[in-house]
Amino acid sequence: MNNLFSQQGDNQLKFINEDIIGFRVTRANLSECLLQICSWLSEGAKQKYFVTANPHSLYVARYDHLFSEAIKNADLVIPDGVGIVIASKILGGTICQRITGSDIFKSLSSLLNVRGGASYFFLGSTEQNLISIKERMEMEYPNITVAGTFSPPFKDDFSEIENNQIINVINKVHPDILWIGMTAPKQEKWAYSYREKLDVKLIGPVGALFDFFTGRIKRPHPWFQRHGLEWLARLMHEPRRLWRRNFISNPLFMLKVVQYRLKQRIKP
Repeated sequence: MNNLFSQQGDNQLKFINEDIIGFRVTRANLSECLLQICSWLSEGAKQKYFVTANPHSLYVARYDHLFSEAIKNADLVIPDGVGIVIASKILGGTICQRITGSDIFKSLSSLLNVRGGASYFFLGSTEQNLISIKERMEMEYPNITVAGTFSPPFKDDFSEIENNQIINVINKVHPDILWIGMTAPKQEKWAYSYREKLDVKLIGPVGALFDFFTGRIKRPHPWFQRHGLEWLARLMHEPRRLWRRNFISNPLFMLKVVQYRLKQRIKP
């Protein structure tokens, strides 16, 4: 193992992170992230959670306290977006690979399926989409059990009764991994706010993964993914939803990165 990790007393691996405008983002590549997650699962960890950070989310989090806390307290912050890779270079870092929620989900599922399985719970999306997820899981990852699914109300905030209902449904089947597909920043805030009440080993807020996995929304062609242009393909497909992040949030994020770099240079 290279120097991205250091050993701790309980045989845990400690990530070396980079400071991206005040948020710690891992330098680890996909394989190394999977190694850490598998370590958590095999050792019976409780309530670990990761988040995927892109330029839009980090910019928004600077002005959303709860979202900021959710990212800063995550056990693993993954660089999801070519903008994070570019920011790392500007700031003198070494992040060289973007890692999406889809990458984590599919690679981890393949590993767990070969190793004898695990149990999943899917929270988010529609009932029909959740049925499609379960059907595809049975075909592609037969050794992984879908312990449960839940389609929450489509609203900005849940009531205390609704939150308790969600928690109770999940804890009743105590899955190994809870996958949340409620879009950012709602999913990250919910994971952070309620993780200590959840009987799970790992929580993964993965946004559009639910729709990508079922094919309801097609992930852009691998050429776009390889060349860091997935954002462009998605923008062309969903211009109304994504124009603000690509033409406002992302440029403002890069401006913050440049300002952050200048401040670093003038520090004594």
